[in-house]
Amino acid sequence: MTTATFSVAALDCPDPLELAKFYAALTGLEVEPLGDVLPADVTWIELLNEGQATIGFQKIPSYVAPTWPEGAPPQQLHLDFSVDDLDKGEAHALKLGATRAEFQPGESFRVFLDPVGHPFCLVLRSDT
Repeated sequence: MTTATFSVAALDCPDPLELAKFYAALTGLEVEPLGDVLPADVTWIELLNEGQATIGFQKIPSYVAPTWPEGAPPQQLHLDFSVDDLDKGEAHALKLGATRAEFQPGESFRVFLDPVGHPFCLVLRSDT
C-alpha cells in the first residue's frame, strides 16, 4: 500500500518572500535561500525544516484575504503554533506584524491574522 506523506502547507499571498520572513520570525525557522532568483521574481518559497513538514508561500497576483470567523471568502485553512506562554507568544506575534482577531472562541489558544490576513492560532502547549 502506498501512503502519502504530508510535506508542505502552502499559503497563497501577494508577496511570498515577505510572508515567509514573517513566519520565519514567528517560528524560528529559516527561509530557503533564493539562489539566483531576484526577490521580486519569487513566486514560491518555503521555510527550511530539516525533513519535517513545513510552510510554503505561493504568489497569487489577485490574492484576497480570507475572513475570520466567517464570511466571503471564508477561512479554508489555518495554522496552529504551540507556545509555552500565550501572553509572550502574543507579544511576539504582534511585534512581527500579526493582528489579534476580534473573535476569540477559546481560552487555551488565541487567534491572529498574519500580515496578509491568514488566520493562525497560538495554542498553549500542554504537558501531554
